Amino acid sequence: MLKGRAVNTDRVFKSLQAVLPRGVELSTAHPRQTRLNDTTRRHAVVRIAGRKVTVEWLRAGTLPAVKNVLARRPQPDVLVTPKMSAGARAAASDAGVGWVEETGAAEIALPFLVVSRTAATQLPVKPKRWRSSDLGVAEALLEGVRPTVSEVAKATGMSASTVTTALAFLTSEGLLVADAARGRKSARRLNDAGVLLDSYAGAVENFPPANEVHVGFLSKDPVRDLARIGKTWSRHDVAWAATSAVAATVLAPFGTQVAPLVVYVNADTQPQLASVADLADLSPIRGGRLTLRPFPTKATAKLRTWQDGLSIVPWARCYADLVTTGVRGEDIATNLREMKLNERWGTGAQP
Repeated sequence: MLKGRAVNTDRVFKSLQAVLPRGVELSTAHPRQTRLNDTTRRHAVVRIAGRKVTVEWLRAGTLPAVKNVLARRPQPDVLVTPKMSAGARAAASDAGVGWVEETGAAEIALPFLVVSRTAATQLPVKPKRWRSSDLGVAEALLEGVRPTVSEVAKATGMSASTVTTALAFLTSEGLLVADAARGRKSARRLNDAGVLLDSYAGAVENFPPANEVHVGFLSKDPVRDLARIGKTWSRHDVAWAATSAVAATVLAPFGTQVAPLVVYVNADTQPQLASVADLADLSPIRGGRLTLRPFPTKATAKLRTWQDGLSIVPWARCYADLVTTGVRGEDIATNLREMKLNERWGTGAQP
């Protein structure tokens, strides 16, 4: 089996093996290295039925991550990832690149092989190793906070011990690196902001909101009217922050769509959420246009910023919330990703 953490060849091999027809030979060939933006990326090169096939592992099968791969030359023959979004599947298929999920779903169309599979029925699985505190630290790092215990703790309001554990986890995942184990060169630094964002967004899916309330909301200018509603909440000392499309409209304008409308508020239970809605004369209603949810992490509330009268979540959280809302949401997410990564780190995702 090939070595190299970056390419995750063991998971690639097993995922391919699970979807190939019985009797089709699968073996490893050799790793191929591609120099890109001063970063060496490793691809798995396997043999399927005696033919060489280039495979690339993606930590998260989001549309932005797939588009990033498709923009490079040469393109891989097949992408392997834990799970592909609908937009990512469509983009890969349009480019003639196959894809395989660890769920068992796959679409591969090679000159000598065609595979089409749907995901197998699975029992509920335990969430990934990521914890909510890890998500919060990732949000801070993507906001530009230096990956030190003191600075992250100050920015997020988390305890030093919690931050220490989260930074150690992100380092173990290869998302943070240090030039030395200890000493002056032991300070951690962000390895690749784009990779961290994809890993974070994938992990967010394992933490669905525990509660939410839908309320009636009719408006021709959602940004203006949410800012007005937010003033009422602020007067009652209720922390709040817009996310998803309405926040992206302010952070990185893209067309005219401002749906879905989702706002995080400082409330945990259904009755508490309904009480917050009542403060602004909003009535819970099935299918209501505006959704109120509890803040997903302590850091999300601490890191919120203000723009155009709106309290807004960290941009990484806005991105993660968008990639789960369908193809249109992924288009908005892609625009947000490109703008924010370029704004902070230039044309690449390298810090």
